[in-house]
Amino acid sequence: MGALDGRGVVVTGAGRGIGRALAVRAAAEGARVVVNDLDAETAAAVAAEVGGTALPGDCSSAAGVTALVDGATDALGRVDVYCANAGIDRTHPDSLQLPDDDWAAMLETNVMSHVRAARTLVPRWLADGEGGRFVVTASAAGLLSMIGAAAYSTTKHAAVGFAEWLSLTYGDRGVTVQAICPQGVRTAMLDQAGPLKDLLSHDDALAPEAVADAWVDSLADDRFLVLPHPEVAGYYAARAADTDAWLGGMRRLRAKVDALTEGAR
Repeated sequence: MGALDGRGVVVTGAGRGIGRALAVRAAAEGARVVVNDLDAETAAAVAAEVGGTALPGDCSSAAGVTALVDGATDALGRVDVYCANAGIDRTHPDSLQLPDDDWAAMLETNVMSHVRAARTLVPRWLADGEGGRFVVTASAAGLLSMIGAAAYSTTKHAAVGFAEWLSLTYGDRGVTVQAICPQGVRTAMLDQAGPLKDLLSHDDALAPEAVADAWVDSLADDRFLVLPHPEVAGYYAARAADTDAWLGGMRRLRAKVDALTEGAR
């Protein structure tokens, strides 16, 4: 018996990276899996790999979320676990001057996709009395902030904040909510991070499979924060204990990153 035996699991952004790893591990734990991704080809490939169902499409739009949840319900009978994993980063070198269109795209995918999915799923879970599990792939940037990435940090903070609100509102009504907050993970997003790549890999850049393992391990106690890099807990505590000191340290670190960036030009 696996930890997800017989459960109907939806994973968004599952064509590659962390999403693919979550889908593969969920299937290994006995789940029946729906694979969602904007890229229909990669969604189909992962679905074939895990013996699941591919439902490609835009999981950030209201219509896309409704189509995904309805299609997944038809395929699975019921959605028991929803892994809101899809996320994007359109960070530019001058983060403060990031255009409104890029801010809007990141807000839609990194925040509103979660809101719209919960808006659709939670009433169903409450109505049938069987509850469900809502899992947000956020980031350590949602707990700490990421140097040079205003929109990414802001939207990931918002993703964690929404997950917290969802847990405190519905956590005693059968809805388990979790937020996965890794640091560097060996994905295309890390490869595109430029001088930040070494910073994000300071506590070891993990394989996506290690993130999926950390999530499955968390099912034993249903903890809210899933920290594949356990060091993040200490950083998060230090930030809360003395925010000004933490900000001072981050400014010094930012100066080092600025120097690396200038040297790379």
